[in-house]
Amino acid sequence: MAEVIIVDSADQAGELIASEIIAVITAKPDAVLGLATGSTPLPVYRALAARRDEVDLSRVSAFALDEYVGLPVSHPESYRSVITRDVVEPLGLDPRRVHVPNGSLDTIQHAGADYEAAIEAAGGVDLQILGIGTDGHIGFNEPGSSFASRTRVKTLTMQTRRDNARFFDSIDDVPMHCITQGLGTISRARHLVLLAFGEGKAHAVAGAVEGPLTASLPGSALQLHERATVLVDEAAASQLQNANYYRHAYANKPSWQGL
Repeated sequence: MAEVIIVDSADQAGELIASEIIAVITAKPDAVLGLATGSTPLPVYRALAARRDEVDLSRVSAFALDEYVGLPVSHPESYRSVITRDVVEPLGLDPRRVHVPNGSLDTIQHAGADYEAAIEAAGGVDLQILGIGTDGHIGFNEPGSSFASRTRVKTLTMQTRRDNARFFDSIDDVPMHCITQGLGTISRARHLVLLAFGEGKAHAVAGAVEGPLTASLPGSALQLHERATVLVDEAAASQLQNANYYRHAYANKPSWQGL
């Protein structure tokens, strides 16, 4: 099962994950990180930026989870732009080492295979940051996604498009399609770290951590991973039946185990 850590705030979660990432890079200077976009992982990136002098980031590589199809990379809400703005520039990463799936219509038919090959060539992802949608999706793996799926094009649900409309002028501007790492791709990362904050994520978190293993809730794939860590605030943890045990386990966790 995933380890669940209930924190007081998103900022506390960000500090914990930043410490783990620094430890990973210290042990492996050419570490490969998996990057999520959206508001959820921002506390992690802020905490890392504040501590960037503690570790050499020059050899770190990174792979984003997904990208919109057909949205120019110059668009401020393309995930290439978001990753550059939220991660590459604040952390001083080498842009040549930071990869985002190619959503161009000209190459979309083989973009998934190209991205899979690039991840494999880099040696795989050491630590993958994840968020979870209100319908339980991770990456853009909507309900019904295969646990064995690889990077591919997906059609976004109306719920996901409504959730993301806050980043655009209207829902009509949210692309209909995306290219996303599959659940099988994500599961190959050596450590999965999922964050969720707010009551709106409580149902999805409970289903992912304690519910049945089902493609109808893609986040439940975490239950199959040998090393998955879930960090949630009290609101997002409000529907967890075993919340008291998670608090007890974390309070008594050996310090040498890390995150």
